[in-house]
Amino acid sequence: MKEGRDVQGFHAGRDLGAGLCVAGLLLPEAVAYAGLARLPVAHALTASVVGLALYALLGGSRFAIVTPTSSTATLAAAAVLSLPGGAAPPDPMAYAQSLMALAMLAGAVLVLLAWARQGQLSAFVSRPVLRGFAFALAISIVIKQLPDALGLALPLEAGADPWHLLAWVMTHAGAWHGPSIAVALLAACGIVGLKRWPRVPAAMVVIVLASVAAQQFGLRAMGVAAVGAIEGPTFSLHFPRLPLADWLQLGELAFGLVVLVFAESWGSVRSLALANGDRLDANRELLVLGSCNLAAGLLQGMPVGAGFSATSANAAAGANSRWAGATALAVIALALAFALPALQWLPRPVLAVAVTAALWHALNPRPLIEVWRTDRDRVLLVGAVLAVLSLGVLHGMLAAIALSLVAALRRFSQPVVHELGELGSSRNFVALNTHPDVAAVPGLLILRPEEPLFFASAEQVMADVMGHVAARPGLRTVILSLEESADIDSTALECLLELDQRLRQQHMALVLSRVKDPVRELLQRCDPQGIGSADRLFWSVADAVQARAPA
Repeated sequence: MKEGRDVQGFHAGRDLGAGLCVAGLLLPEAVAYAGLARLPVAHALTASVVGLALYALLGGSRFAIVTPTSSTATLAAAAVLSLPGGAAPPDPMAYAQSLMALAMLAGAVLVLLAWARQGQLSAFVSRPVLRGFAFALAISIVIKQLPDALGLALPLEAGADPWHLLAWVMTHAGAWHGPSIAVALLAACGIVGLKRWPRVPAAMVVIVLASVAAQQFGLRAMGVAAVGAIEGPTFSLHFPRLPLADWLQLGELAFGLVVLVFAESWGSVRSLALANGDRLDANRELLVLGSCNLAAGLLQGMPVGAGFSATSANAAAGANSRWAGATALAVIALALAFALPALQWLPRPVLAVAVTAALWHALNPRPLIEVWRTDRDRVLLVGAVLAVLSLGVLHGMLAAIALSLVAALRRFSQPVVHELGELGSSRNFVALNTHPDVAAVPGLLILRPEEPLFFASAEQVMADVMGHVAARPGLRTVILSLEESADIDSTALECLLELDQRLRQQHMALVLSRVKDPVRELLQRCDPQGIGSADRLFWSVADAVQARAPA
């Protein structure tokens, strides 16, 4: 009993330490990400409290920290600003209501996807695309922190895209503010130095010290800009009052946010789950993320997700259960009650450094280099980076998603059909073109499509089959292995029936092997006397060859 209590106490201590560390990261991130979303800090704090509370109650990952993230904040702001009239300085109230509505719509779509059990849809955004998007987004955000870090007042002609902004900053070096640069450098040195102790909330310690120093040494009088007064969240229930046309446009824009929230969050929690032997249900995560965004929008919060920086920091700090997130929630609640007014002294150069530090992992090119070395998906990787940097966050994200879908459709719609032969007397059938010591079975043509049969690939597969048939005179039977097809749609079914008819006209039989149960049941129901008959459906290629080989 004592040993069990000791273990529980050890785990509780780890969760407490992790929660304190994560809270120290989340508070400065809330201030920073509210700036990225062009919202008052209260909206980010509301979203943090709602996300942490709901995920602690309903979530499945012991590491996930559901709060605003740099990507959701930036993408949501870009989406709302893309509405008609968004290019002009937006009305703060209307802008906030539109962004809350976007969070609610994204949450509703996530909940509907969970209800439809579509958790696997995240797989359609490939990892190279996500890595390229995250890398380009981090570059964009860090460039946008330069004016604050250098003490520059940003005029309208500087431009909103990162390249025009960077060019403006570099061409106005004479206006850089020395005290602001010194404060930023000291903050950066402090964060880097404290990184030697992973359980110490480096960003929070530096922010507290910087706020005290700003008040004691009069940094405002030296021209160092401060964050200013911060209002606390009200958690008031409010449904956005927008015209129907705005709701419809936001519904279209919510697609990119939905994909980003789930792909980023699922990628973060799944990688940690695999590393620690945990099991997660994608549909449950969809449901919880959707609920968090719905509640955040209704309570005046911004979109949330399980960002990589906070989630990985939680794991690195030793979190053992969702109590770590609950501890972070309690710490944030105490800070809102007692310490929020002190943040008004926070120098903006320090906040810019804190944002850069939070995104430092995303600026590491190693994941991109690893993908490049595999000699796979290079176009996807480079395309995602260029799309975000050249088209902006919103359109770059949509273009990156389109790249993933086009790549998947291209692969599935251009299937490779291999001819098989038996490997010695092993009853194993392998591709002839990769095993020169394997010979074709006389009188039989054994083919295997390397991709599933569905509407985009079926006609091409059947054309390839007929091409192989034309090149092999004297055939009596064609054996088609369907091991890659767990199921088939109506187009693939029609193509199989048409192939059977064409072969029968040439006095050849079509036999199917490695037929899965859903395909077998469909064929037996739709063509019981033809291709669906028992003597033409086999569980293995070897059985089909044994039944159909010439005597």
